[in-house]
Amino acid sequence: MLDEELRSSPGELARIALHELFHFAWVRMSNQERRSWEELVRRQLLAGASGELGWSAEQRLLALRPADTGQRSRRWREYVCESFCDAAGWCFGCLRRHGEFTLDGPWRAERKAWLREFVRHRGGAVPI
Repeated sequence: MLDEELRSSPGELARIALHELFHFAWVRMSNQERRSWEELVRRQLLAGASGELGWSAEQRLLALRPADTGQRSRRWREYVCESFCDAAGWCFGCLRRHGEFTLDGPWRAERKAWLREFVRHRGGAVPI
């Protein structure tokens, strides 16, 4: 049963549903595709990006330790996955503003371009 608040907020429901659907896409992506997303996120963080496109990724980002990125720890890999799913919910959803969208515009644009190319490369279909 859907939470009453979600029933009255179709944009939020779509964002959450897309996030969850993209978890299925993540596990069906090739290692090369997952590594490509990981490198995009790593490069952004090294360049000073802060914030995220959803609570899931934000919480995991805040929990990272300095060595996690270089070691590709489980914490890092879970963050990368959540950043992908949150970005997909933002990119393909209908909400343009949300309290959880804290990643700055230029970084958002890069993630959006990556996601759109990912879907375009697959003929418009997402592997779920």
